[in-house]
Amino acid sequence: MKIATAAYPLDVLTSWAQYEDKLASWVASAAANKAELLVFPEYGAMELATLAGLDVAADLEASLFAVSDRLADADVLHQKLAAEYRVHIVAASAPAATGTRPVNRARLITPDGKIGVQDKQIMTRFEREVWHVIGGNALQVFETSIGKIGILICYDSEFPLLGRALSDCDVIAVPSVTEALAGYWRVRIGSMARALENQCITAMSSCVGAADWSDALGQCYGAGGIFCPPDVGFPSTGVLAAAEINLPGWTYADADLAQIARVRADGVVLNRAHWQDQAGRDATAINVSLM
Repeated sequence: MKIATAAYPLDVLTSWAQYEDKLASWVASAAANKAELLVFPEYGAMELATLAGLDVAADLEASLFAVSDRLADADVLHQKLAAEYRVHIVAASAPAATGTRPVNRARLITPDGKIGVQDKQIMTRFEREVWHVIGGNALQVFETSIGKIGILICYDSEFPLLGRALSDCDVIAVPSVTEALAGYWRVRIGSMARALENQCITAMSSCVGAADWSDALGQCYGAGGIFCPPDVGFPSTGVLAAAEINLPGWTYADADLAQIARVRADGVVLNRAHWQDQAGRDATAINVSLM
């Protein structure tokens, strides 16, 4: 499987047609490079708020619902492009209005028009304390024609038990947006750790550059990256590909899912199989005074 992860700049949109053209150009470019799985970033859909005007885009509460109102149309556009180019797309996550508060929702869209929905599980402090975005549906393992795919949205990638819930996945997509290099590295380190623990591929995408029209986004720092278990048949660094910080565009890597299966069965280490050996060990830790 060839994977493309986006370092995606957010624009001020003046028309829906402009958004259609932008997304079509990105998808066409990845497809021309024979990518089969395309991963767009967390909150990359926030640029849709600018279609309601910059005053709405700058209003934290109004921007949530302005984007949510566009989500169904955005999904139709992604379905059209996925079908046209025969690719699987992890669409940029977006606030989706629910019965109480909006969730942060990514969608996996297949070439035959199916849509898998994955909501973020654990909110950052900004999301929970300021924006009042809430956690959504349970973690999903999506069975597709190109393999088993899961999604951990940004902060979720930093929690081992969420990654473990997706241990059946061949690929875990990690859509992200971070406003500092420290945030980028937290998500990257989390993505690499999940690839190590689950002996799988993780594919991190990022928003990049300025989005000064949004108090939620501001200046974004990030890069595309595709990570693997540092084991037989893979780079010793655990890095299949990693782009320069804040350089817009796609990052590509070939993910050998057959080699993932071989490493899980007979790797130098067997982290995924040996996960259960932790049970009880942390519970039996005792305090030892060396004073």
